[in-house]
Amino acid sequence: MKKLLAMALTGTMVLGLAACAAPAAAPAAAPAPAAEAAEEVKEEAAEETVEEAAAEEGAAEEAGGLEDLVAAAKEEGTLVVYGSCEEDYLAAACEHFQELYGIEVQYQRLSTGEVQSKIEEENGNPSGDVWFGGTTDPYNVATAEGLLEPYEAVNASHLISDMYRDADGCWYGIYKGILGFMVNSDELDRMGIEAPQDWQDLLDPKYQGLIWLSNYNTAGTAKLVINTMIQKYGHDEGIQYLVDLDKNIEVYTKSGSGPSKNVGTGECVVGIGFLHDGITQIEDNGYGNISLIIPSTGTSFEVGATAIFKGAKHPNAAKLWIEYALSPECVELAAQNGSYQFLVLDNAQQPAIAAEFGLDPDNVMEYDFEDAKENTPKYVEEVMEALGSAADDRFKTE
Repeated sequence: MKKLLAMALTGTMVLGLAACAAPAAAPAAAPAPAAEAAEEVKEEAAEETVEEAAAEEGAAEEAGGLEDLVAAAKEEGTLVVYGSCEEDYLAAACEHFQELYGIEVQYQRLSTGEVQSKIEEENGNPSGDVWFGGTTDPYNVATAEGLLEPYEAVNASHLISDMYRDADGCWYGIYKGILGFMVNSDELDRMGIEAPQDWQDLLDPKYQGLIWLSNYNTAGTAKLVINTMIQKYGHDEGIQYLVDLDKNIEVYTKSGSGPSKNVGTGECVVGIGFLHDGITQIEDNGYGNISLIIPSTGTSFEVGATAIFKGAKHPNAAKLWIEYALSPECVELAAQNGSYQFLVLDNAQQPAIAAEFGLDPDNVMEYDFEDAKENTPKYVEEVMEALGSAADDRFKTE
C-alpha cells in the first residue's frame, strides 16, 4: 500500500512540473503508469475495507454469542469449581471470574485423583460444575467413563496445537508443565552425594530414604510418572522400575506438588514432580538451595486442563468458565500467583522466568495420550499390586 501511494504521489508531482513547463495551449496528458498506480491504490483500499468489514462482522457475531452465554450464565447465578492447580492460582482465577461476571463462585482445591474419585461416585449427578487445573491423565479417564460434558469452545481457536484439547471438546488444555527432579543442593553437599541426572540414577541405594514422590492413587502427577515409565521402558520394565524405585522412596504425598514444598526445608532431599513447582519454591518462598534437573535421557510433560462435569447444575456458567479459562484474563493470573507453567494459548504472555531456569516446553518425549486414556486405571492397579506389602503408610491421603 505504501509503495503504491508513493508511486501515485510521484506521478502527481511529475504532472505538476510538466504543467508548469509546457505552454498553456498544450496541457500535458497524464502518464499511464501514474494513473494505473492510483487505480491500484483505490482497488486495494476497497479490498481492505471489505476484509475489515467482514472481520468486524465475524467478531460481532462471536461477541454476540458470548453475550448470550454471559446473560444465561448470570441467570444461573452460581458456579462450583473443583480446582487441581495450586490454591493461590485457583483462588485468583475464581475471584476474577466473579468480578468479571458477577456470578458467585464456590471453589475447593482437590487433587486430580480426588476429583476423579468424587465424580465417579456421583456418577452423572455432580456437586461441582467444572474442573480446573491438574494433569490430563485423570481427565482422560473421566472422558472415557462419560463423566465430562463435550463443549465446543469459541476461545479454543487460540490453542497453539490440537494436542492441547480433547477431540470432542471434553477438556481443554490451559498450560504445560515439565516433569523432573528438584533437589536440595545443600543437603546433598553435606552428605557428599551427587545429584541424580537421570531416571536410572534414582535407583542407586545412596538415595535410599531421600526421595519423595506423590501417591499413585490420589495424584495426577504420579499417574503421569507411571505412564512415563511404561512408555519409556515398556510395560513390564516400566512397572519393575517403579518397584525398584520404591526402595528409595521415603514418602508418597497426596498431591503432586507435595514433594516440591518440602525440598527447600531439607525434609525432602530429592523430589519428583513438575519443575514449575520448584520455581515457585525458589522465587516465591526464597529457597535458593533448590536445583532443578531435567532427566538427561528425556522426560514427559503434563497438560493442565479444564472441563465441564456431565450433569453440571449450572451448564451455562460452566461453558462461560471454559471460555474464560481459555483467555489471557485467566491464564496470565498463574504467574502472578506463583504458578509458572508454560501457557498453551497463542494470545497469552509466557512466564519469562521458566525460560530463565532453562526449561524448554518442546524438549520433552512424545507422550502417548491415547494409551494413557485407555490404560491409566489398569496401570495404577498393576503398580500397586506389584508393590504388595510395600504399599504401606508411606502413601499419604491427607
